Amino acid sequence: MLGDLSCLRQKGKRRKPRETRGRFNIGTSIHQRPKEVKKRQAFGHWELDTVVSSRGKSKGCLATFIERQTRFYVAVKIENRSASEMYRAISELYEHFPKDTFKTYTVDRGKEFACYSKVEADLKVPVYFADAYSSWQRGSNENANGLLREFFPKKTDLARVSEKEIDEALLLINHRPRKCLGWKTSFELFHEKLSHLY
Repeated sequence: MLGDLSCLRQKGKRRKPRETRGRFNIGTSIHQRPKEVKKRQAFGHWELDTVVSSRGKSKGCLATFIERQTRFYVAVKIENRSASEMYRAISELYEHFPKDTFKTYTVDRGKEFACYSKVEADLKVPVYFADAYSSWQRGSNENANGLLREFFPKKTDLARVSEKEIDEALLLINHRPRKCLGWKTSFELFHEKLSHLY
């Protein structure tokens, strides 16, 4: 018996593959990504995704980023799920931290990541693509997006969410002590790692 699953975030639901979204099949596969990334042995490897408003709402959405070793999580408001808006969000975050903060990006094959070649050319950060319908290959980001959804459920019109509300949610997520981090917070460990780059 599985017991009561209602306390879990997924509540025992199974996700169906999304088949309507635009996808593309070029770019470097996750299977060519350095092994140190999977093992979380080094700082500076990120997973990227988007969180969107529910259907029928506005096109407002968030570009989300998580650093794999520290689980430090960032969300940037973007106007839509276009490659140009995703590139803007990636560039904006890149400018906030030392260059060595970003060593690789791992993304899905959503059309918003069609900007990958520009990211690699301009920012010199290699981009690796997870296999189609394999969200577990970016599990840290998927989990963090689930935490963010607790603040902004699927019915939320993200275009109406303020930067202050997003910052408050991120503050709470990044200041939770985590067993996998030796009971440090993601914020604490991320800035500890950053201190070695300045």
